[in-house]
Amino acid sequence: MELSRGRPAAALPGMEAESPGEDYESLPTGASLSTHMTAGAVAGILEHTVMYPVDSVKTRMQSLQPDPKAQYKSVYGALKKIIHTEGFWRPLRGINVTVLGAGPAHAMYFACYEKMKRTLSDIIHHGGNSHLANGIAGSMATLLHDAVMNPAEVVKQRMQMYNSPYKTVLECIRAVHRTEGLAAFYRSYTTQLTMNVPFQAIHFITYEFMQEQINPRREYNPRSHVLSGAIAGAVAAAATTPLDVCKTLLNTQENMALSSANISGHLSGMANAFRTVYQLGGIPGYFRGVQARVIYQMPSTAIAWSVYEFFKYFLTKHKLEKRAPY
Repeated sequence: MELSRGRPAAALPGMEAESPGEDYESLPTGASLSTHMTAGAVAGILEHTVMYPVDSVKTRMQSLQPDPKAQYKSVYGALKKIIHTEGFWRPLRGINVTVLGAGPAHAMYFACYEKMKRTLSDIIHHGGNSHLANGIAGSMATLLHDAVMNPAEVVKQRMQMYNSPYKTVLECIRAVHRTEGLAAFYRSYTTQLTMNVPFQAIHFITYEFMQEQINPRREYNPRSHVLSGAIAGAVAAAATTPLDVCKTLLNTQENMALSSANISGHLSGMANAFRTVYQLGGIPGYFRGVQARVIYQMPSTAIAWSVYEFFKYFLTKHKLEKRAPY
């Protein structure tokens, strides 16, 4: 059994078509569950680690009442200032807990997405591509992903904040558990879902739409996966920034912001977070860090999709070659 060879995809107006010499093999349609999970885990880890310093900047830029020493005008300026004043490795603090969460979270995420997409497409569109099926599948995959990633997000964002009292991941986990209880690790879960369900719906619909335009034969074409992933990430990130600001506030329980809003104890609930953000920053407050979020998300989703599609293609092809008679 061989994977079929395909011709280059038609190009969008304004884009150069692939040269006649560039020929890509078709993506596998019947990849196994283990293939999806392995490809997803590798893609998730690379997605979160490669752009992690920008994610650290985004967390700080979303602060509603930042310390005067932690006020930044641009992503580049923020990174330069953090490294200069806090040390070269400071933008990477918390990356280890992100790796531990991203692997299993994305393994389940992509496996669930592929399974649900095929099942729903058969029902809605009789096997054809359905944007509705893509959106629903992405939303359902998010439930599994966020259940694993939410505790990691809480620890990661607390370690990213300026003047964070935590030096190690274990120290942060123990302190949060001791002072706020186990529920603190899922305080932002409903907000995270409220953000990520529309984010992933927009993300997957945009990605699949772009693939239809620039790679209609659904061949393994790295350029199309990178471009589609970057555009999908940018659109989804910009649209859901207000929810991300609320999630960051719930995760970090920013002391200066809560004090300014006359909130004692811990802030919980999406509605309360929305009110607090508006009270402290007005409408512009909902878009704090939007530049950093888009800059982070574009290459992140481009990396995730290109790595995922590569490993899915490579692992399936490897399995088929092992089965082929010599």
